[in-house]
Amino acid sequence: MSVLNRDVLYLIIKELQNDKKALVSCLLVNKMFCETTVPILWENPWKFLTLLEKYKKMLLKVIISHLSDESRNNLNKQNLLINSYQRPLFNYIGFCKHLNFDIIQKVINTIKKKSEIPLIKNEIFKLFINENMKFTHLYIPKHFDYQINFVVAEHCLSEIKFFNCSTNIDDNVLMGLIEICKSIKELELCFLVHEYHNNGIGRLIETQKNLFIVSLIDYYYPTLSFDETIQNALIKHSSTIHYLNITRPPIKLLSSFVNLKVLELNDKRQVDFSWNYSLPRLQILRVKFFSEKALIDLIKSTNGSLIEIKFDYCNWFRSLEVIQAIHQSCPYLKYLKLVITDGNVEEFEKILINCSYLSVLYIDAELIYGWDVLLEILTKLSSANLFKLKFRIIFSSPSDPTPLKLFFDNWKGKRPILLSFDKKVTVRMEDLLKEYEAKGIIKNYNNNLCDDNDGFDLYF
Repeated sequence: MSVLNRDVLYLIIKELQNDKKALVSCLLVNKMFCETTVPILWENPWKFLTLLEKYKKMLLKVIISHLSDESRNNLNKQNLLINSYQRPLFNYIGFCKHLNFDIIQKVINTIKKKSEIPLIKNEIFKLFINENMKFTHLYIPKHFDYQINFVVAEHCLSEIKFFNCSTNIDDNVLMGLIEICKSIKELELCFLVHEYHNNGIGRLIETQKNLFIVSLIDYYYPTLSFDETIQNALIKHSSTIHYLNITRPPIKLLSSFVNLKVLELNDKRQVDFSWNYSLPRLQILRVKFFSEKALIDLIKSTNGSLIEIKFDYCNWFRSLEVIQAIHQSCPYLKYLKLVITDGNVEEFEKILINCSYLSVLYIDAELIYGWDVLLEILTKLSSANLFKLKFRIIFSSPSDPTPLKLFFDNWKGKRPILLSFDKKVTVRMEDLLKEYEAKGIIKNYNNNLCDDNDGFDLYF
């Protein structure tokens, strides 16, 4: 048997980094697989942690087992730690690249005696914040009260690429981060309107060298200085920011990002306003609760650059004007999620005619009478590129399989379909799906899929 090169094995297992079951299986193959998998698994151990108390307690034991002799002695003097915790085979903590204080605190809070928590937390935080660690991701929760020693932290936090925090972050912590964190590429910032004060968030943003991705959650503009400080700092990075996720967006801010490629909008106010600016490089648009008029103007402003559009929870979903803006302005569209109703199903056909690159279509079907019309349009007008179809069925389901049977018969000769429904179909319908899967008309189908991405990743 030929020996698999360790570097090649690492690259293979790295591709499985988000598959917990696969990683656990790799641990059990042999010594080389285990030694290769452990660093990948522990790079971000927090993402696999469930909310169950027993798993948080297990992780706490593993963390405590890494404590230094000095920390153990400090805790033993207070009768807080039993010596039976054995050293692990691997230095798991040393592999960690994601420092998530939010989850670490939740793990520590599983300790029964609450009076013991402060001392144990102090020793655990020192385990993570030291000159032997090097983190790329940092998560600081709201009401974080630990005073980081930035003389020690300078080495382990100087190469942070991802930063998540809320606007009530402690001033001393923020000032320390401003001094040593200059390489943040992805920023997630949660605005707490009742707890916000101008504590230097703008300065943190300004000092970054290459800020690419920004998420501003619950953006409420509590004061004018808040608006100007944050907006002006972001505008200085307008040439490098390619991804923006924002709620309640100010026009001044949005209009500055001429190089923006991905825009996610969520504004429950849905106040109508005019959009008179251009986003010529925008490729991906994801919208929840947004002004219909502004959205139409925005789509038109992209000059045909959009390849993905996704709509959720929009009150204007019946709007023919939105559908018209799509088929008139998005000739290179590849992914589309929208609502089809009995009132706009015929206008929808123009999308299939004009958007010939469309390969993924996710339909929120609010149809009572129009299923036959929709399936007929899909049969006649779908291009050779369209092969992924998902239906979210709201008012009624195609319980009669006859229209689908005709649809599948007419699809013969085209690319096999990847098909899914968000609700479990009837036994009769499932028999029909199996029949056409056997014939090769359907490549694969899934029932009861609620997650938008299950089997429908555009870029695979």
